[in-house]
Amino acid sequence: MNVTGKFARLGMAAAVLLATTAPSFAASQWVLPSAYPAANYHVENLNQFAKDIDTATKGELKITVHPNASLFKAPDIKRAVQTGQAQAGEVLLSLHENENPVYGIDVVPFLASSFEQSKKLWTASKPAIEQALDKQGLKLLYTTPWPPQGIFTKKDVNSVADLKGLKWRAYNVGTSRIADLVGAQPVTVQAAELPQALATGVVDGLMTSSATGVDSKIWESLTHYYDTQAWIPKNVIFVNKAAFAALDPAIQKAVTDAAAAAETRGWTLAAEKTASYMETLKKNGMQVQEPSAELKTGLSEVGAKLTEDWSKKAGAEGQAILDAYRKM
Repeated sequence: MNVTGKFARLGMAAAVLLATTAPSFAASQWVLPSAYPAANYHVENLNQFAKDIDTATKGELKITVHPNASLFKAPDIKRAVQTGQAQAGEVLLSLHENENPVYGIDVVPFLASSFEQSKKLWTASKPAIEQALDKQGLKLLYTTPWPPQGIFTKKDVNSVADLKGLKWRAYNVGTSRIADLVGAQPVTVQAAELPQALATGVVDGLMTSSATGVDSKIWESLTHYYDTQAWIPKNVIFVNKAAFAALDPAIQKAVTDAAAAAETRGWTLAAEKTASYMETLKKNGMQVQEPSAELKTGLSEVGAKLTEDWSKKAGAEGQAILDAYRKM
């Protein structure tokens, strides 16, 4: 064999060796489960978040959003991300108050009942929440609020006494405690199961956002909505820390940049959508009303009790959050 042929063979062998030993640069594929319908603004925001990352990384990180609890039910999403069954996820933070009281700070009634107050409460509580998630193997990416919470029923409610005996939809510690305090019957129902629970009479009263009311076409089962603005709960979007650490630093930055944009967009969307959701309720025959003075007073007493309960559970850390918030 001549020298040229020998070098050609050596070159081919080297090329084969490199092809079989070089690291793979294929695109990373993540899944991100959510419990809310595809048309909900939270999911729309998630989809834009995923699109922004795809664009910024030129397709090196692709995130598929799975809405409406199609991949995991709402209470299971956080655990799925912790265990690596999903790389990222979105949850209603207060679902996990039993794990750590700080996760329930935003559903303490009448502690923060406007978007401005809610943002201040988030600023005061974010470090503790971020640290709690970190200890569980999760990295906080961003948060998006829901509209203020009101009461849906199919009867007049002029005082908290009128809530007694209702089959009350509960989805976290706070809503269960409200049921206890007003004499309602708590029934655990997550967002994806709410339309069926309403249609079958499993639930005939609940405190939730106008957004969830529209998502579930609540006017098909209930008739009254009282705009109590009791609290503004938030969804948090997080990623498995190991999955994030495995990304190239440039891709990590693309994720955190997209998360910052999604948080800003999400808070703006929540405020914009609140007004349109209220109009949708009215157009579909719901009696949208302000709560009576007596109902406000009764709910404020419930709120004071629940704030006290939460503060006791959360201890010094919780008190520090409340103190920081009240100074803002």
